[in-house]
Amino acid sequence: MTPAARTQAAIELLDAIIASAAAGGAAADTLIARYFATRRYAGSKDRRAVRELVYAAIRHAGPVPASGRAAVLALADGDADLTATFDGSAHGPAPIDAHEPRATAGVAPDWLVEALAASGLDAGQQAALIARAPLDVRVNTLATTRDAVMAEWPDAAPTHLSPLGLRLANGTPIEQSQMYRAGLVEVQDEGSQLVGMALAAKPGEWLVDLCAGAGGKTLQIAAAMDNRGALLACDIDRGRLQRLPPRAERAGVTIVESRLLNPGREGEMLADWAGRADGVLIDAPCSGTGTWRRNPEARWRVTPDRLARLRMMQSHVLDVGAQLVKPGGRLVYIVCSLLDAEGDDQVSSFLDAHHGWSVEPVPHDIGAAHGAGRRLDPARHGTDGFFVACLRAPC
Repeated sequence: MTPAARTQAAIELLDAIIASAAAGGAAADTLIARYFATRRYAGSKDRRAVRELVYAAIRHAGPVPASGRAAVLALADGDADLTATFDGSAHGPAPIDAHEPRATAGVAPDWLVEALAASGLDAGQQAALIARAPLDVRVNTLATTRDAVMAEWPDAAPTHLSPLGLRLANGTPIEQSQMYRAGLVEVQDEGSQLVGMALAAKPGEWLVDLCAGAGGKTLQIAAAMDNRGALLACDIDRGRLQRLPPRAERAGVTIVESRLLNPGREGEMLADWAGRADGVLIDAPCSGTGTWRRNPEARWRVTPDRLARLRMMQSHVLDVGAQLVKPGGRLVYIVCSLLDAEGDDQVSSFLDAHHGWSVEPVPHDIGAAHGAGRRLDPARHGTDGFFVACLRAPC
C-alpha cells in the first residue's frame, strides 16, 4: 500500500468505527480485523501503519468526529508528511480544502468532561485516560510463582502494586507463549488484579462472581481460594460466559460452576444460593471510563441516556447480589469507571435502601480513598481506572 492508500484505509475504518459507536455495534479492534480480512494485499507493515493512524485519530478527537476524514485531518494539520498523503491519487484521499471540518481535540465529549471533573478528576488525570495502556499479566498461583515466571521471561517487570502481576512490552504475543498455554499466566490489568483482591477470598468459602463475563476475576478468586470451596460464576451474556470453562481448565481450576442468567429472573435462578454466600463480587456493567486507554472509541459510545440505563442495571445487580450474601457476609462492588454516578453514588443509594448494611475498609489499601471506597486511576497508579467498595451484611 502507498502512504496515500494507508491514509484512505484509515479514513474508511474511522467512518465505520464512528457509525458503529453510534449504533452500539462492534468495537474498533473487531472492525479493523474484519477490514483487513478482506484485503489480503495489505502487508503486516501496512496493517500496523493503518492501525496506528486510526488509533491516533481516535485518541485525538474528544467529541465524536463528523467523519473519518475529519478525524484524520485534525492530525494532518500538525503533520506535513500526513498532509502530503492527501494527494488525490487513485487509492488516496482527495486533496485538502482549508475550509473542511476537522475533529475537535479533547479527552471526551464536553458533557463527559464535565462529569469527570465533577467526580474529582483534574485535567492531568483526564488526559491519562486516553494514553496507551501497558500490557499486564497475572501469575496463576495455583501453578507457579511470580519469581518462576520472571526467570522464564527476563524482560518482564513485577507490577508495582499487585503482588500477582508482571508488566511486559506492548505487542508481546502472550497467547502464543508456552506460559499462557500451560495456564501459568492470564492477561489482566494490574488494577483489575487489585480490585479482585478486595474480596479477600479464602480457601473453603462459598463465593459468587455475579457479573463474571469471561471469568478473569473468577480465576483470580479461585487461585486465592487455593481451588478449595465453592465458586459460582454468573453472567447474562452467553458468549462471554462460554469462554470461562476452557480458561478454567487451562488454569487448573476445578471449583467453578458457571451459570447463565436471564435478565430480570436472576433472583429466581439463584434461589439455591440465597443467603448462603460468604462473599459476592459484583464487577458491574458500566460506562468503562476507566478503560478508555484500551478502548478509546468507547467514550464516543457513552450518552446520558445510556449512562442512565447503566445506573439502573448497577442498582439492580446490587440488589440481586445482596440477596445472596449470608448474615455478616460481604459484598464487593466494582466498576471500571471513574464517574461518581456509577461508583460512590451507587454505594450511597444502596446503603439508603438496605437497612443494616455497612461500609468497611477495602483490604490492602487499594488506590486512593474516595467516598465510601477506593479509586485507582491511570495518572496516579498506572492502572486502568476503577472504583471499589466493600459492604457488610447485617448479622
